[in-house]
Amino acid sequence: MVYSLFLERVLLPVGDWLLGTRYVAALREWRAIQHLTEEELNALQRQKLRRVILHALNNVARYRGFHNLLESGEGDIEKVLKALPIVTKSEINSNPKDFLWHPEKIHELICEKSSGSSGVQGAVYMSKREQSNVMAIQTLFWEWAGYRLGMKMVQTGMTLNRGWKKSLKDFFLRVKYWSAFGLAPGEVRNNLEKVRGKGYRTLGGYASSLYVVAKTACENQVMDIHLDSVVSWGDKLFPHYRAELAKVFHAKVYDTYGTTEGFMMAAQKDLDSYYIMSPHVYLEFLTASGEPVRDGEIGHIVVTSLDAFEMPLIRFYLGDLGIRLPRSEYPPKRDLQFPLLKQIIGRDTDIVMTPSGKSMIVHFFTAIFEHIPEIRQFRVVQENISAMRIEFIPGIDFTPSVLVQVKEKIDHHLGENFPIEFCEVSSIPATPSGKPQIVLSKLDKSLYGN
Repeated sequence: MVYSLFLERVLLPVGDWLLGTRYVAALREWRAIQHLTEEELNALQRQKLRRVILHALNNVARYRGFHNLLESGEGDIEKVLKALPIVTKSEINSNPKDFLWHPEKIHELICEKSSGSSGVQGAVYMSKREQSNVMAIQTLFWEWAGYRLGMKMVQTGMTLNRGWKKSLKDFFLRVKYWSAFGLAPGEVRNNLEKVRGKGYRTLGGYASSLYVVAKTACENQVMDIHLDSVVSWGDKLFPHYRAELAKVFHAKVYDTYGTTEGFMMAAQKDLDSYYIMSPHVYLEFLTASGEPVRDGEIGHIVVTSLDAFEMPLIRFYLGDLGIRLPRSEYPPKRDLQFPLLKQIIGRDTDIVMTPSGKSMIVHFFTAIFEHIPEIRQFRVVQENISAMRIEFIPGIDFTPSVLVQVKEKIDHHLGENFPIEFCEVSSIPATPSGKPQIVLSKLDKSLYGN
């Protein structure tokens, strides 16, 4: 508790001052916002929605041709919003400057690249202030799971080169960072031994990587690590993932829903449903033809950021499927008054296995291919335990030597030579959510120990 106060009142404000960020101020603002009434939250969302749409119509090239909507909207800002076009990653990638407030300053902004788990990597730009806001909301989501700044935490991820900023952050926040590359049983086992009895209270990371850690712990009878909470993000938290994590780490498991593009959309707290961060995002649930679905029905999720001004992201198509909870199903008592998301359908993110027992989650591949611009899109197919096939669509400047580079990177991160067949294709088939499938495993489910 004392260290947590020292962090928030001394160390982190000094860090904000040195880096030109405002993480602590933003976190305090969101902590206050979370206690607003339903009416106050709705009013704040409408106010911020109006502000970001007016800003885009007046200052961003992509939206200047839609000024007439303000007159036809007759003051109904939601009507104006729904008359604007739905935007995809590919459209932004084709000409990002059209979506920027200050296109001439693009190199001064922070570029955030999505993992590419849909098979198409996206890149958006934001200011330090906007990035601080995203980080603050993510921390608030963790706090809903019982986390406090400075509490010892284990985090899995794909950023192996932490750099001095992230390394300092890990040190002061007391975060133990584990690579989610490969997840070899021996490496996972060694990592678990290093945190046993060391007072770590929270485990967080990609859902599929957390599941592999839990399965390895169970198989090696490492059942004495008692955590306060497990926090999932990045990919689908299946019920069997949740059950295994709760059993192995004796902890409650909380799921969050966000994207690298800066959308911190929803998280669990006291309910099975998710609180939608409505003053930060405006969510639409639509049919394949773009019509709204009724609450309780599955819809394609389209999101508008209410805090992105350097690159306004309005009606951004995620490719995910979700269900908004009908008002008739709201519990009589809940901690917060945000609207509720019933379920994130997402997509079954399969795990590729090797005969030696190593596991490759979807982010294993996306963390490699994000640095291979010569390949525009890819899909990993595994039909047997001894090999995999990578289907790919070549991009600009592609040569066969690129495939050698990909093979070397995969073998390096995996720590073994795993047979790969490369197959050039003209298209990647989409899943029902509209996303190209990035991993297609045809292995018997029993291989995963489900």
